[in-house]
Amino acid sequence: MEQFFVSVGLLVCLVGLVKCIRFSQYLFLSFCKALPRSFLRSMGQWAVITGAGDGIGKAYSFELARHGLNVVLISRTLEKLQAIAEEIEWTTGSRVKIVQADFTREDVYDHIKEKLKGLEIGILVNNVGMLPSLFPSHFLSTPGEIQSLIHCNITSVVKMTQLVLRHMESRQRGLILNISSGIALCPWPLYTLYSASKAFVCTFSKALHMEYRDKGIIIQVLTPYAISTPMTKYLSTNMVTKTADEFVKESLKYVTIGAETCGCLAHEILAIILSLIPSRVLHSSAFQRVLLTQYSDYLKRNILDR
Repeated sequence: MEQFFVSVGLLVCLVGLVKCIRFSQYLFLSFCKALPRSFLRSMGQWAVITGAGDGIGKAYSFELARHGLNVVLISRTLEKLQAIAEEIEWTTGSRVKIVQADFTREDVYDHIKEKLKGLEIGILVNNVGMLPSLFPSHFLSTPGEIQSLIHCNITSVVKMTQLVLRHMESRQRGLILNISSGIALCPWPLYTLYSASKAFVCTFSKALHMEYRDKGIIIQVLTPYAISTPMTKYLSTNMVTKTADEFVKESLKYVTIGAETCGCLAHEILAIILSLIPSRVLHSSAFQRVLLTQYSDYLKRNILDR
């Protein structure tokens, strides 16, 4: 029995050491420009970004163009795409292609495939997504079309990856960034549909990374918490809630850190803190009441898009 407890203690220490080493990597990469500026450009000539009309997708479009890549912007609002494309070309000199597509539909991928034909795609950012409601709510009260959410949050990631991965494999290099969410890291009551759909993105991405990492392809899932975007009704920013530009610039420092990252140091610390809370607490009726009352009040006070 004594040997058993000693073994358990050593295992706990080992797990703690691994977490400390990983966290030290984040600290190093946060304050040092360890990734050569040419690294992203070396993946290929073009980057494809879904949901590029707003928020995180728009921020990735500008940042990757600043790194010297040409960009393909995919979203459903043509006017936004045209305006963003013009600004990217003017400010960065990169080439821009736009593809109008509604990812809540399942019949858009032949059109996208045709538009991407002949391009050397080095980076894919699967960013497009739907949040049924910013405010916590029970499943039966969730607004919106369930099938649309599944197409947008799940089908888009699978189909877009399928379109570009074969060409990346033949060239033995490429980078795929799949945007999930911090609330996908464990079952999250009152955000059930969104949490579950983003959990699929986590599992899919990590499994795929294991399949293709020996072929020179990085597949990374990002699990951020609060980002101030149109989808979150422009939550006021603070030490935890980041702007899309802040998040994207920091997240690109971590593309070589592994299959999963929160994308920024503040969110990584938050994830560690939340992981220390027993799941029975997070899944309790009392915690759900806190979400429905105090957290909802916090959101109402801090959203700027009213």
